[in-house]
Amino acid sequence: MMTWMQRHKKWLVVTLWISVAAFIGSIAAPGVVSALNSSASGTVAVVGDREVSLEEYQREYSNLYAQYQQMMGAQFNQDVARQLNLSDAAYRMTIQKNLILSYGDELGLDITKRDIAQELVQNPAFQSGGKFDKQTYVRVLTQNRTTPVEYEEGLKSNLLLQKIQALFQIEPTAAEIKNLNQLIYLEDNVDIKILDLKDVQVSNTEDERKKFWEENKNRYMSMNSYELQMEKTAISTDVPSKEDIKTYFDKNKNDFKKTDGKLKSIEEATLEIVRAINVKKTKKVALKNYLKVKKGEKNITDSSIVFEDKLGFSAENREKVRTALKGNLIKPFLEGDNYILIRVVNQFNPKPLSYDVAKHAVKKDFDIESKKTKLAELAKKELENFNGVKLGYIHRESLDKITGLNANEAAQFLNALFAVTVQKGQINIEDKIVLYNINDSRLSKYDEKKDSIVKSTLSDLQNSELMSSFLKRLEDRYEVQQSLNENTSDTNGRKEH
Repeated sequence: MMTWMQRHKKWLVVTLWISVAAFIGSIAAPGVVSALNSSASGTVAVVGDREVSLEEYQREYSNLYAQYQQMMGAQFNQDVARQLNLSDAAYRMTIQKNLILSYGDELGLDITKRDIAQELVQNPAFQSGGKFDKQTYVRVLTQNRTTPVEYEEGLKSNLLLQKIQALFQIEPTAAEIKNLNQLIYLEDNVDIKILDLKDVQVSNTEDERKKFWEENKNRYMSMNSYELQMEKTAISTDVPSKEDIKTYFDKNKNDFKKTDGKLKSIEEATLEIVRAINVKKTKKVALKNYLKVKKGEKNITDSSIVFEDKLGFSAENREKVRTALKGNLIKPFLEGDNYILIRVVNQFNPKPLSYDVAKHAVKKDFDIESKKTKLAELAKKELENFNGVKLGYIHRESLDKITGLNANEAAQFLNALFAVTVQKGQINIEDKIVLYNINDSRLSKYDEKKDSIVKSTLSDLQNSELMSSFLKRLEDRYEVQQSLNENTSDTNGRKEH
């Protein structure tokens, strides 16, 4: 997944921002300010007559971070963001958006208060009981660390971007769709031979495995580990009064919903309310304790060394420990039924594992790699004297014709086959190598049922190419003065053309 993201990150960025939908419901990405150089302030660029503020850039980074996190899930974190140069991507996106908005200014396009109001009332995140609710609107924005003024300003920009983008939408012609329909579903007359890793036999002795381990020690590393001082404050088990329960419910009733989205009654939400009141109460106690430790009025004496995978915390809380500096006292965080206060006394980087500790993993890896090497040698030999199974004419959807591969493997093979540029070769799929020989090719018969898929694909390609060309023209049309710190962007203080 990570390799694919890096390879296609430029395309992904274009896809993410062209949707230009206002992003609501995500918490700001952790460490955004530090990732974007917190010492910077004010204006980070001027595009035409538009000043680009640091806040706008930070908001772009936060939204982009949240969207990648949604796509990649637990695999995505600050390290991956740095590998993808997400801060640079967010900066480019901010510049590109303001180039397009500058063009909208030149055309005299604008977004009215009525346009903004229509968007707000249609957003489910701001509704209560199926209707727009101002209190819900303000609460959601507060939870997302923004204000109505900031959000509506961003919404105005997004709506204007949509309006300008609509000017450049093009529809493929019927002839283009028909021609691509036949081309996409090209048919090849193919012979294949499947070689499977499980059919390969290799030796796997202790001496061979030790030699393999010596050559690949850095593949077998311990986890990050930390020396931690830790103190837990258990969530209170007090029973709040009926008055306290009612007061809390009246202030926060929109937080208590059934699975169908309808609000719970106070009776249905009582257990959750009691928990919420006690969590809030315990948090105050934990924070007071935190301040005492921070001021030196109290010490946490016990410490222990814990490997990262043994912390037992949620991904969010593990990230707090992982990114803390040596000596840092981390504010209490909720984990299960406790608020946990941690001081990171020391941090230990991963080290190569001894052979005895790593030997089970070494045995498995050595076996697989030895078999793969032998399988590759076998494939080369077999390809020289190729004699395969004749499949006849197949196309991209001929999954049932590829015997010896499951549906997923067959789909991978067919996608790769119709992308090759040589008549005879091999395609690697998981633990198999498929040798192929293309005897002949022909255009498929026109199938009107596939027109909608072809039209969507062609339209995306055409509009993406048009938008890229449009942005290049705008870069020549409007002066771009960049002033972001070079630690954040490699385009410090230079003019773009």
